[in-house]
Amino acid sequence: MTQATAMFRMPLWGAKPPAGSPEDDFRPWLEVYLVDTGVPRGAVLICPGGGYMMRAPHEAAPIAQCCNAAGFHAFVVHYRVAPHRHPAPLLDASRALRLIRYHATGWQVDPAHIAVCGFSAGGHLAGSLGVHFDLPILNTGDALDEVDNRPDALILCYPVISSSQVCGHRGSFTNLLGPTPDPELLALMSLENQVTPQTPPTFLWHTADDQVVPVQNSLVFAEALARQRVPFELHIYPHGPHGLGLAETDPHIATWSALSIEWLRGMNW
Repeated sequence: MTQATAMFRMPLWGAKPPAGSPEDDFRPWLEVYLVDTGVPRGAVLICPGGGYMMRAPHEAAPIAQCCNAAGFHAFVVHYRVAPHRHPAPLLDASRALRLIRYHATGWQVDPAHIAVCGFSAGGHLAGSLGVHFDLPILNTGDALDEVDNRPDALILCYPVISSSQVCGHRGSFTNLLGPTPDPELLALMSLENQVTPQTPPTFLWHTADDQVVPVQNSLVFAEALARQRVPFELHIYPHGPHGLGLAETDPHIATWSALSIEWLRGMNW
């Protein structure tokens, strides 16, 4: 039986992070939750939600501990949020994944089995890394640029996906891109239009009556994955509010974590 053996934090950047605000001294970091497996095991990098305005605690450490209980290494990226704007959060997520792969041997992580799990706006961040891992802007001119930053799988929990007027979550995109974003950038960050055959296999879940981030966000991403023949699993629960995390008060919705764990195990995590 695996046991959690370490929880520590490390800075993402050795110096001031790129794309930073001069007036802000926030330094993003990676929270590391390792398990004692004896052999390399798969891992999950977690992006908490919060509308690109905050990082929700219930979508951070509890998720990592759930992954540890399943025998997976887990990591939480404490990425930049407003007043920082794109590409700062995506740079942080990309850097976090590169750090995990860079330390894979010492941490006993299987570098070919690293999933990125995100909630709400953190789901947008995870999905952004899944479709935009090859953006040149994510290379910052240091040695870690040589480390692969493509996730091997995505787990998107009630994610913000689309910037469309129909189902886009205005607050998230305002915090990420500003009140009057460039239309081309807004389109670039509408993830359903950026899916390619290189997008990682994806697990999605949502509630049908989510009043904050409409369920159409998960549906349009699943449709895009289907068009590109990218494997995916989609679960729509009939009722439930936004931001449930592990959904411990609803036994039916709480099944999402076990389902996602079995999905990962089916891909040899």
